[in-house]
Formats: sequence, C-alpha cells, structure tokens
Amino acid sequence: MIVFFRALLLYIVIIFAVRMMGKRQLGDLQPSEVVTTILIGNIAAIPIEDYSVPMAAAVIPILTLSALEVLLSQLALRSRRLRLLMTGRPRTVIRAGTIDQKALREIRFTLDDLMENLRGQGVFDIREVWWCVVETNGKVNVQKRFPSRPLTPKDMQLKGSDTLPPVAVIADGEWQLSAMELYGITPVWVEKILTLKKKKPSEIFLMTVDGDRNVLIVEKERKGRAG
Repeated sequence: MIVFFRALLLYIVIIFAVRMMGKRQLGDLQPSEVVTTILIGNIAAIPIEDYSVPMAAAVIPILTLSALEVLLSQLALRSRRLRLLMTGRPRTVIRAGTIDQKALREIRFTLDDLMENLRGQGVFDIREVWWCVVETNGKVNVQKRFPSRPLTPKDMQLKGSDTLPPVAVIADGEWQLSAMELYGITPVWVEKILTLKKKKPSEIFLMTVDGDRNVLIVEKERKGRAG
C-alpha cells in the first residue's frame, strides 16, 4: 500500500513538472529538455525502489529541475546567444540540390540518417530535393525542386480565401465553451441548429463548426446498436 501512495504522489508531481515545462512531443524536445526529462525519470525511480529514501529527496529535485528548465527557457526567449548555446542552430545539409558533406560530418549525420529522414518526408529520390535543413531537435525539413512540388491553388490561379478550420462545439454531449468563444459562437446559436435537427446536446457525440459556419453533427450511438 505504501508503494502505491508513493508512486501516486510521484506521478502527480511529475505530471505537474512536465506541464510546467510546456507542451512538446518527445521528438520535439531540445537537448536541455531531454536531459531534464531523463533526470526526472531517474530521480523518481529511487524512492519507489528504496523505501528508506524520503519522498522529499525526489520531489524537491524534480521541482527544482523543472523550475530551472522554465527559467532557462524564459532567459532563452530574451537572449539569442543563450538560445544558440542551449539548442544550437539549424544546419543546411542540401543546398541548391547539392549535398553538403562537411555539414553532415559536423552534426554527425550519416547518409543513412539523411535518406531515412527524407523518406519520412515522402522523398525517395534525392534528386527531387532543392534545400534540406536539419533542425535543432534533429528533424529534417525539405524544400523540393519546383517540378516536384505539390500543385497549389495559386499555381492554378484559383480564387478563394482563408477560413477557420472546423472546431468542436459539442464533444460527447458536453459544451466546448473555450472553442466556441474563440470562434464567436454562442450556445444560443448552436441550440437553434440542434432545434432544426430536432436534437438535444446530450444526444450529440460530436458537433463541429468551421469559419463559414458549416456544421457537422455526429449523433451518439444508442446502447445496443453497436456490434
């Protein structure tokens, strides 16, 4: 039982620490964030495995590391030099269709690494690449040569305008008020739409509205219908 409560407490502390550091996917972490994440995981494991270690010996270092990471992030926002010191800078490895072998060596990026990342971008023929940059988190971004680029409305001289993407206003029967406020949508307007459809909010699994006020409604499945 003691193990359960110790693990639960540390779980809550770690979730709080990660939320405090910000929202990033694992593959988007910068080097300092990767180090902090690894240290937090190792520190948290000690009091769970060894009952003699007090919880404070894990909680205090975890919160300290998280606070330090937040502080460094704030300082990095104000100092370009510190950002470069902490995260480095993107490196261009293909320029005007030519592979920069020296840049690859400097960042210890093998040809296999490059080809693997290009395939991840949907590029299987390196001759299609005009420009390629390895970002500070290791991701590769590609600009294709003109003949290989996707066709766009601008290329076809089509007229149109930008619009806001669909947003959920009701999810699993619950109002999504923050999203509605962002789009200037009121519950009264939504209820009018539902009244026309002869539906109640509690009967809706998903309702989305886009910037042009196009509506999608997905009803909840009735019990016993599934399967």
